[in-house]
Amino acid sequence: MAVASVRAKYRAALLLAGWCQLRRSEVIGLQRRDIDLKSGSLKVERAWVQLPGGLHMIGPPKTEAGRRSVAIPSHILPMIKDHLRDVGSEPTAWLFPGEDGDPISTRTLNRIWSQARSAIGRPDLRLHDLRHSGLTWAAATGAILAELMRRAGHESPVAALRYQHATEDRDKALAEALAGMANAAAAITSSDESEAVTDERRTKLPR
Repeated sequence: MAVASVRAKYRAALLLAGWCQLRRSEVIGLQRRDIDLKSGSLKVERAWVQLPGGLHMIGPPKTEAGRRSVAIPSHILPMIKDHLRDVGSEPTAWLFPGEDGDPISTRTLNRIWSQARSAIGRPDLRLHDLRHSGLTWAAATGAILAELMRRAGHESPVAALRYQHATEDRDKALAEALAGMANAAAAITSSDESEAVTDERRTKLPR
């Protein structure tokens, strides 16, 4: 299978990891019944865990708080809907199956992500950075700590706080941008006033 078609097949997995802030194991554990297009949401009910020796098991999410419902941003819903057309009709069909019919392995998903990050010229990014970026974006919208914890499936506020700290840094940058706007406006006003004074003096000059 060509690299481009592989990326297209699993594009939805990367979109959900970033925009719904899912852990890699949660993305792999998704089944068709977990997606509700009418409400525009998904449920995290299980995680697919790779054990030593190449074995896998299906289990609960990482924490009890990890069992949650997550609203899907409307701009990616059409792509998720398109992806469902290629998934089996059974409610328990894996959303992202591997070649053997089991859920895609973490190794394969990591390889797909490696191809995707190379395509955008960011070989330094990790798959987990999609979730990290998504939570930072959520914090930047003004989400409070409890909202971030719920969306991320965090039991402790410690992890969620890091995204609010990132937002505080962004807020400082926004403040500086606002200051730049104000200074630019002041400079324009000062220039206009200077031109007005010059024009007034010209009208008073003797002919």
